[in-house]
Amino acid sequence: MSSTEKFNGENDASSDGKEGPISEHSQQQQQPTTAFGKLKGFYGNPMSQIALIGFCCFLCPGMFNALSGIGGGGQLNPRVSSKSNTALNAVFAGASSFIGTFHNKLGTRLTLFLGACGYPLYIASFLCYNHTQNEGFVIAAGAILGFCASLFWSAQGAVMLSYPLEQDKSKAFALVWVIFNLGAVIGSAIELGLTYNSTASTLSDGVYVAFLILTLLGACCASLLKAPSSMIRSDGTRVYVPPHTTWKKEFVGLYRLVRTDYWVIFLFPLFFSSNFFYTWQQQDYNAPLFTLRARSLNSMLYWMAQMVAAYLFSFVLDSKTLSRPKRIWIGWGVVFTVMWAVWGGSYAKQIQYTRADVVASLGSVPDPIDILPSRRYAGPALLYAFSGFFDAVWQSFAYALMGAFSNDMSKLAFLAGFYKSIQSAGGATGFAMDSASVPYMTIMAVTWALCAAGLVIALPVLMFRVTESTNPLTEITAPGREEEVKKAAEEAIERTGVVPAQLRQMEKEEGISLGV
Repeated sequence: MSSTEKFNGENDASSDGKEGPISEHSQQQQQPTTAFGKLKGFYGNPMSQIALIGFCCFLCPGMFNALSGIGGGGQLNPRVSSKSNTALNAVFAGASSFIGTFHNKLGTRLTLFLGACGYPLYIASFLCYNHTQNEGFVIAAGAILGFCASLFWSAQGAVMLSYPLEQDKSKAFALVWVIFNLGAVIGSAIELGLTYNSTASTLSDGVYVAFLILTLLGACCASLLKAPSSMIRSDGTRVYVPPHTTWKKEFVGLYRLVRTDYWVIFLFPLFFSSNFFYTWQQQDYNAPLFTLRARSLNSMLYWMAQMVAAYLFSFVLDSKTLSRPKRIWIGWGVVFTVMWAVWGGSYAKQIQYTRADVVASLGSVPDPIDILPSRRYAGPALLYAFSGFFDAVWQSFAYALMGAFSNDMSKLAFLAGFYKSIQSAGGATGFAMDSASVPYMTIMAVTWALCAAGLVIALPVLMFRVTESTNPLTEITAPGREEEVKKAAEEAIERTGVVPAQLRQMEKEEGISLGV
C-alpha cells in the first residue's frame, strides 16, 4: 500500500465506496450503546465532519482573513501585501483550474493537510518582514500559499457540497462559514487587544506569533478528518468516493465537465468578481481611511457580519416550503439588492478622497478615522460591516449554484477548483491594479460593474440548468463512472428494496428501469 493510501484510508477494503441507501434494520443494529460509541458516532456524522472542516478554516484561512481584513497585512505600507496577494492569487488561479485532479488522486484528508501547511509559512513571512524588510520572502510565501490554498479549498468544497443532503447544502455552507469567520473575528479581536493603546501603524511580533501558532494547529486539525468513504448521510445513502484513479482519467474528467455541463461557463464572471472586491474593501478603504486599532475593529465587524449573513441566508436557500429553483431565484434577488446598496454607499464615500490624499509616511489620509469619537467612526464602520455581509451572501449564492450542479464528490472537486481558480484570477487582477496605483475610484467602479455583470450573466443558469433534484447519471465526469453509479444503485436496491428518490426521478423522466 502506498503512503498516500495509508494516510487517507479512503479506499480500504472495509468500505465499498458506493452510494446507496442503508437499510433501517442495519442502521438500528449499528446504533452505539456506550458513551464512547456515541461520541464516535457523533464524530463520524457527516455534519460533524463538515464542522471539522469549518474548524480547519477557522484556524488557517480564518487567521489569514483576520490579517488581510485590516489592510496591508498589518503593515504601514500596503504595497508589499498587495504584491504578495497578487502572487498568491495568480498561482491560486493557475493551480485551481486543475487542482480537483489532485484531490481525486491524493484523497481528501491528505489534500486538506497539505493545503493547510501553506498558511503558517505566510504568517511567518510577515513576522520576518518586521525585522528584515525581506519583501521577496513575503511575495514567495504568498505564491506558495496560492498553491496550498487551492488544495485546501478544493477539499473543503468537495466535502461541504457532497456530504449533506441536497436540501441541506446551504446549511452546511452556513455551518462552515460561521465557524470559519469566527476565526477571523477572534483573530481581529487579538489584533484589537494588542494594538488598542499602540500608536504604531504596524502589527507587533506578538500578533504574528499568535497567528503562527493557530495556523500550525489548523494543519494538525486537518489530519483528523475521517475517510469520506465511511460517511453515511441522514437518509442512509453513502457518500460516493471514486476509487484510486490515474492522472490521465482525472484530466479527461476535467475536460468532460466543461464539455458536457457547459452551463458552468455562465458562472465564470460571477466567480471572477467574488474576490475582486477585496482589493477595494481592504486596501483602498480600510487601510487608508482608519487608524490601526480602528482597522482591527473594522475587520472584526466585517467577519461578524459574514457569520450573520451566512446563517440568515441559509434559511432562504434551504427553505423547506419552496422548490430549489424558487429558492435560487429569491437568493439571486437578495444578492442583487444587497450588491447595489453596498456599492452605492461605497461610491458615496469614495468621492470624498483619492489615492493622492494618502500620506506615504502614515500609510493613510492625514487625519485617519479613529474609534473615538464614535460619531465620526460609526457610519464608515457600518459600511465596512455591510461589505462583509455582502461578501457572505455572494459566496453562499455561488456555492448554492454549484451544489445544484451535482452531488458527486469528484465533480464537486472540479467545480470547487474552477470556482477558486477564476475567483483568484479576479483577486490577482484587483491587487495588481492596486500595486500599479490605479485610482481608487477606478478600482471601485470596475468592481461594481463586475459584480453587476456577474449576476446578470448567471441568469441562464437559473432559467435552464437549476432543477429540483440532481440526476445521478447526468453528473458523470470520468469515463466509466456511469457503470459504477448503475452498479451502486442496483446493489443498494438489492440490499434494501428501496429506490432513492433521485433515482426514482431518473427512472420516471428517462424511462430507465432499475429493476423494481
